Amino acid sequence: MSIEVIGLTGGIGSGKSAAANHFAALGVPVIDTDLIAHQMTAPGGAAMPAIAADFGGDVVAASGALDRGRMRELVFADASCRRRLEAVLHPLIRAESMRQLELATGPYAVLVVPLLFESPDYLALVQRSLLVDCPEDLQLERVQARSGLTADGVRAIMAAQMTRAQRLALADDVIDNGGSLAALQLQVEAKHQYYLANLAHGQ
Repeated sequence: MSIEVIGLTGGIGSGKSAAANHFAALGVPVIDTDLIAHQMTAPGGAAMPAIAADFGGDVVAASGALDRGRMRELVFADASCRRRLEAVLHPLIRAESMRQLELATGPYAVLVVPLLFESPDYLALVQRSLLVDCPEDLQLERVQARSGLTADGVRAIMAAQMTRAQRLALADDVIDNGGSLAALQLQVEAKHQYYLANLAHGQ
């Protein structure tokens, strides 16, 4: 792969999407594994036949998309369900990510992977990791506001992810998203200038 790759990550509700959107607005190619997963589990999505065959019709909504609420219940109730779902989705998502990276042009691309540090296959693709970080109470507040999940439901998702301290210890670069969207965007712009100046020189 000829293009340099920045791995963008962060816990649920940290602001990964807002950061990725601003990189895209600056002209940086952005490949988002969450977005790819949503496309593959939408009506007619590439993963839906295999998911329906494995889990049965009760995880398929009337539209033909994945019933995310039902699947979330299954996955949190039974770890083996999560592994089965991942066995279907992960190879498809990774193949599509690689395809998009091969087509990307410019000094560098951003690859958004929520569980980057838990995913050796993706870590091997990136030259640097960029963590979007914020306090955990803010994560909780943001996720509840957008998803309608209960506080306990959000905490369960957070508990299944790497801790904030672990992510901070592993990240090459960090954006602090404890403030406003404008503050986040300024930090994205600063990182963009840094990557333009340094990645081409192998630093």
